[in-house]
Amino acid sequence: MLFELIRRVDRPLLLLNAWLLFGTSVIPYPTALVAHQLGHEGDRLAAAAYSGTFLFIAFGYNLLWRYASSPNRQPPLLRLPHDSEEVRAIHAQYRWGPIWYLVALGLSTVNAAVGVGINLALAVFFALPPRKDGPTR
Repeated sequence: MLFELIRRVDRPLLLLNAWLLFGTSVIPYPTALVAHQLGHEGDRLAAAAYSGTFLFIAFGYNLLWRYASSPNRQPPLLRLPHDSEEVRAIHAQYRWGPIWYLVALGLSTVNAAVGVGINLALAVFFALPPRKDGPTR
């Protein structure tokens, strides 16, 4: 959904996208680690690595989105105005992501299952389309 709103790209946007591609390419490793260790000694470290990977990706998504939707980009990178309802809805949805992933990371060091559970809940949340405020057009 996010990239459907981008009309054109520039070098910084491509570098931010590379950040995301790197993060997503790394996901299988901490996932396998947490799957192997959950319930065993070292599960908190594995869950922290898992949460840290998603925190890295969340920061990348936020940086990419904030950069792409900035009103300072001339000509704009988005197909929509930077203050449109859709853009505001995505801002609202992404705003708390890094903070929740940081909470998951912190809780992973105390209880691995709770940290992994928060990551799974966030995966479901971000899979849903952003909620638009106000009446639809």
